[in-house]
Amino acid sequence: MGNPKAFLSVSRKEAGYRALNDRIGDYAEVEQTLNSEDRRLQAARCMDCGVPFCHWACPLGNCQPEWQDALYRGKWQEAYSILTSTNDFPEFTGRICPALCEKSCVLALSHEAVTIRENEVAIAEKAFDERYVTARPPGSRHAQQVAVVGSGPAGLSAANRLNQAGFNVTVFEKDEAVGGLLRLGIPDFKLNKKIIDRRIALMAQEGIKFLTGVEVGKDISPKQLLADYDAVCLCIGAGVPRDLKVEGRELRGIHFALHFLRQQNRVVDGQPIPPHERISAKGRHVLVIGGGDTGSDCVGTSIRQGALSVTQIEIMPKPPEGENPDTPWPAYPLVLKTSSSHEEGCTRRWLLDTRRFVAGEDGAVASVEVEEVAWTRCPDTGRQQMSHTGRTETLKADLVLLAMGFVHPEHRGLVEELGVALSERKNISVASDSHTSIAKIFAAGDAALGASLVVRAIESGRKAAKGIACYLQGVAAQQAK
Repeated sequence: MGNPKAFLSVSRKEAGYRALNDRIGDYAEVEQTLNSEDRRLQAARCMDCGVPFCHWACPLGNCQPEWQDALYRGKWQEAYSILTSTNDFPEFTGRICPALCEKSCVLALSHEAVTIRENEVAIAEKAFDERYVTARPPGSRHAQQVAVVGSGPAGLSAANRLNQAGFNVTVFEKDEAVGGLLRLGIPDFKLNKKIIDRRIALMAQEGIKFLTGVEVGKDISPKQLLADYDAVCLCIGAGVPRDLKVEGRELRGIHFALHFLRQQNRVVDGQPIPPHERISAKGRHVLVIGGGDTGSDCVGTSIRQGALSVTQIEIMPKPPEGENPDTPWPAYPLVLKTSSSHEEGCTRRWLLDTRRFVAGEDGAVASVEVEEVAWTRCPDTGRQQMSHTGRTETLKADLVLLAMGFVHPEHRGLVEELGVALSERKNISVASDSHTSIAKIFAAGDAALGASLVVRAIESGRKAAKGIACYLQGVAAQQAK
C-alpha cells in the first residue's frame, strides 16, 4: 500500500446526504460526493491488513486493496481498470450495493471501515467524466447467436461478457426500457436512470442488440426463440411477490411495493399514468409491511409524494445497534440499518404480525389490525420460533404497501412452456455452469438464485456467460468434425 499507516491518522469520512428539507422535495440522488483529494485520503486508509476480507466477502471477488492503492496514488484510470476486471457495472454497485466488503473490512472492528462503496462509485464517475470509458467492441465475431431474456443486472452482465467474447447477443426486455429492477424497482433518489442510459448506450455501441417491449412467451414464442438462437439465458428475476392472505386483502388501497415503486419511476420519467390507476400517498396514512430495502424505498417515495404519516412494521425482532454477537465479524452483521429514507420521517416498529385489513365507509382499507408476536429459540434445533401474544392493536392506514420480498420467478408462460426443471424453492434449477435441464437454456440472477443482491446477480450473469461460451465452443467443435 502507498501509505499503510494512513488509517491511524485519517478518520473515516462519508460524503453524507443532501439536506433533508431539500431532498424530500425531489427525486434527485440523495447521496453527495467528496472532492478528489478527500477521496484519495479515504482510499489511503486501506491498510496492509495481510488478509483482505473485503475481497473474501465480495461475491464478485473485487480486488479492493489494489484499486484503493491506485486511487490513493492518483492513478484513477488504473483504478478503474482494476475495478472493471471483476465488476462490469461499478457505477451501479457503488450506489446500491449494501457493501458486504465494508462490513468485513478489518477496520470495521473499530467501526471505521474504509469507504469502499463510495470510493468505487467515485472511480466510476471519474472514468466517465474523463472519458476514458469508451466502447470496446470485440475484434472478431463468432457466428453463433445468444438470446438473453431480461435486462436486469444479471442479464446485462451476461450480455456484456458474451458480447466481449465475440458472440452475437440480443437482449429481450418486456418493459419499455432496459434495466429491469435497476430501472423500475429502485427509486431515482438512489439511482438516477441516466446512469443506466449511459451504460446501455455504451453496450449498444459495442454491438449488443436491445429489444424492448418484447415479452418472450407472449410477443415471441419460446419455440421460436429456441429456433432462432444457439443459446438462451433466462434472467427474468424473481417476479412473484410474497403475499399476505388475511381478511380484507381484497380491499382497495392495498398494493404490492414493486407495483407502487414501478409506477412512481415511470412518473419521474415523464410517462402519463391514468388517474384511476395512480397510486399516491399524498394526504394518506401509509403503512409499509416489511422491513427490508424495498420497504425503505417505499418510505422515501411515500414521503416525497406527500404522505401524512408513514409507518413501517416488521414481524421480526428489532436488530441490535452497532454489533450483533450472532453475526460476528467478518460475517455480514445483522444490525439495525437506518436508511436515508428512514431519516426523512418514519415510525418503525417490530414484532408485529398483520392479522386483518379493516374497511372504511368507502370500501377501501382504513386501518390494519396487528398482533404482537414473540420469538424464542428452540433448544433442540436452535431455530427461532414465533408465537402470538394475543395483544392486538389497530393502526390507521388508508394506503398499505406490501414489501415482504419475492418468492420465485413467474412460472406461467415462458418457464412452463420451456419446461425447465425447478428447484425446491421453485426457482429455475441450474447446474454449476448455469445450465438448466434443457440443452440450449441457461439461467442466471434471481431467477436461479432467488431474490438476492445486485452483486450476486452480476456475478451470476458472468458465470452464466462463461458456461454459455464453453457450451457454444463445444457445439462448434462438434459441428466442425
